[in-house]
Amino acid sequence: MPYASITGWGHYAPDNVVTNDDLAQHMETSDEWIRSRSGIRERRFAEEGETTATMSIESGKRALERANLSPEELDLILVASSSPDYLTPPVSSQVQEGLGAKHVGAMQLTVGCTGWVYAMVTAEQFIRTGAYENILVVGTELTSRWLSWENRGTAVLFGDGSGAVVVQASDEPAGILGHVLGSDGSGAEDIILPGGGVAQPLTHERLDANEYNIKMNGREVFRFATRIMGTALEEALHRAERTVDDIDLFVPHQANARIIEYAAKDAGLPRDKVVVNVDRYGNTSAASVPIALSEAFDEGRAQPGDTIAVVAFGAGLTWASAIVQLSASFPALQEVAEHPAETRARTKVRM
Repeated sequence: MPYASITGWGHYAPDNVVTNDDLAQHMETSDEWIRSRSGIRERRFAEEGETTATMSIESGKRALERANLSPEELDLILVASSSPDYLTPPVSSQVQEGLGAKHVGAMQLTVGCTGWVYAMVTAEQFIRTGAYENILVVGTELTSRWLSWENRGTAVLFGDGSGAVVVQASDEPAGILGHVLGSDGSGAEDIILPGGGVAQPLTHERLDANEYNIKMNGREVFRFATRIMGTALEEALHRAERTVDDIDLFVPHQANARIIEYAAKDAGLPRDKVVVNVDRYGNTSAASVPIALSEAFDEGRAQPGDTIAVVAFGAGLTWASAIVQLSASFPALQEVAEHPAETRARTKVRM
């Protein structure tokens, strides 16, 4: 069977930077209060005209450019998002059209913050079975338009953005060595946007009651996250027949700095192996892991042949983890190592 190798990456975040002090002008909060509880100091909010589709298209273009692949060469586009532009059509079709990937199959996965890891596992299966050779895997969220500025428990946590990778069939050993996907629907109401679906259709009364804003039981989600992150990582390592010592880079879901610190300490991972950017982006849900991974690639923190662990948790309640081996001959990563200044310049312009 062919292997599924990451060959390109890219991310996009809106230019609109919103600091904790900015939020403090609109609600009862402070920079110290937000930082001490989440580690977040700023986040990006989409501006007028920006949507989940437009952000996905931008990160997708960048990933394709890195992989030296044209949109027409794609076999499938997977977009993980719980904040699509519309309930229907799926945002994946908008992305397919926007990229110019004519007649390429496209699918949206709605699994909350774990969505991109679920999508990566899905892409792996299509490639390993020989069904497809070139797949774009995108994770994008625009949650700022679903936040209530009367609820500081959620309004200060989330941000907008998009991350993407290209996964291609290869004869060289690479790809997901082991993964875990899990769900516990008994905690479904711990992270929920109640209104707008068929259970609670749009009404004036529900609008007035803020039923179209994200609601979260922060205490329960924190307890769930600190419990499941380590367990999911351990199970994925076991299935991959690897140990923590084999991990070159740990890319966790960027929801809360305290949760990341707890998970890394629990696993026995040194700080220099852990990717953390929650302070600059907040929780970007399904975009969280691919943005963090893309930044790590841009910064040269991963080398060809490295083993990367990704872990996420989120609404559902769901969790997902994967141990990913990079190709030993990874042209785009080699380019970063050979021309770091050019890579930093390109990243700075794009951000």
